[in-house]
Amino acid sequence: MERETVSIEPSNELFRQRVQSFGDTVFKVAFNRLQNFSDAEDITQEVFIALYTTKSVFESDEHLKAWLIRVAINKCKDLRKSFWNTRTESLTDQVAYSLDQTDNTVLSELKKLSPVYRDSIYLYYYEGYKINEIAEITGVSINTASSRLKRARKKLGLILEGAKAI
Repeated sequence: MERETVSIEPSNELFRQRVQSFGDTVFKVAFNRLQNFSDAEDITQEVFIALYTTKSVFESDEHLKAWLIRVAINKCKDLRKSFWNTRTESLTDQVAYSLDQTDNTVLSELKKLSPVYRDSIYLYYYEGYKINEIAEITGVSINTASSRLKRARKKLGLILEGAKAI
């Protein structure tokens, strides 16, 4: 049995479809990590430029999605480390991405977690990845991914309980 591969050519309709299919996911990952709408838009563009220029062949749409998320996370890390980012501050209030009110509450409380924990919660609950897939995407062992998710749940629970008390 031969595996089906997905080849992304920049000029074809398949590329446009993938941008439409995965653009929101890439944006949400970037926004979740950066908490800045404009930076998340920039990262989303950079991720799809990377897809445009890559020579990689993807085994499936899930493989492509995981690759896009990994590239988005790496580009967010690069932006956070950049000289420009360390020397400037955002002048605008951050706008929550369009989700229902419950999701907005949880997402606003997620900001209080470290990026590592935010990624774990987001990938598991919002993107539906399993622990082993999260481990692969984030480049850590399955045990580490599992521990991070458990810690993230615990920390988020404490934060949400504190928010209810207010």
